[in-house]
Amino acid sequence: MNKTELIEALAAKCDMSKAAAGNAIDGLLDVITETLAKGESISLIGFGTFSVGERAARVGRNPQTGAELKIAAAKVAKFTAGAKLKAAVNAAKAKKK
Repeated sequence: MNKTELIEALAAKCDMSKAAAGNAIDGLLDVITETLAKGESISLIGFGTFSVGERAARVGRNPQTGAELKIAAAKVAKFTAGAKLKAAVNAAKAKKK
């Protein structure tokens, strides 16, 4: 599902216009981005947690030349699925088998 399909699905589910649904999704994404940029996390009980993780500096390798290169430490966005989301995904998986 892409963003356009997500907007259409939200508009249908919440009985709102596509423009309103698009604004809601854009607003949600902005809030998540701003919160993570501040180093804070967002917990949505049952759905999951968005947080910031640390990736340590490491030595990588150029696949074409084989030369070593240093990869700097970085902060990365992480998502950990909540119990209800995991259960829903696993139930959907079990139905397909």
